Amino acid sequence: MIDLQVRTELGDTVARGDRGFDWTQEFIDLDRSVYPLLSGVCAYLDTVFNQRQVPMLLEELDRLPEGRVLSEASRGEIRRLCSMVSERSHCYLWFVGD
Repeated sequence: MIDLQVRTELGDTVARGDRGFDWTQEFIDLDRSVYPLLSGVCAYLDTVFNQRQVPMLLEELDRLPEGRVLSEASRGEIRRLCSMVSERSHCYLWFVGD
């Protein structure tokens, strides 16, 4: 399970996702040339995206096949937290692995 958080540059948690998402085989198999940011997410490591990377992450999210890889609820949660990162200075989106 991968959880989602927005943290400040000092590491304070500003927001948490309502739900995590499973690291499925479909997610593991994402093509790095098509999804360079999403393909770097790992269930056993933390992955951090900054304010400049968030728009690219959202573009990749929009290109994912509908109904596959991530549920609509998980996609919505990622979008909500990306919006928070975009609106605040010095905040980061964390994909928190085990």
